[in-house]
Amino acid sequence: MNMAETATLSSKFQISIPKAIRTVQHWEAGLTFAFIPKGTGVLLVPVPKREALKGIARGASAADYRDRTDRF
Repeated sequence: MNMAETATLSSKFQISIPKAIRTVQHWEAGLTFAFIPKGTGVLLVPVPKREALKGIARGASAADYRDRTDRF
């Protein structure tokens, strides 16, 4: 995969993600993305489905948790 893949913004403000990128990332139609501004660019990040987040905090401890009341 060439990291210099490019795409052109259409008159309808749409961009097609190059096939090489979609294949390597395993992105399929219907995937939702978040656009995160970074300086003069934008970071494009797939939003995980709720099912993929199940168990992500397993084993996390609530000890030493800070809430809004103890912030300065």
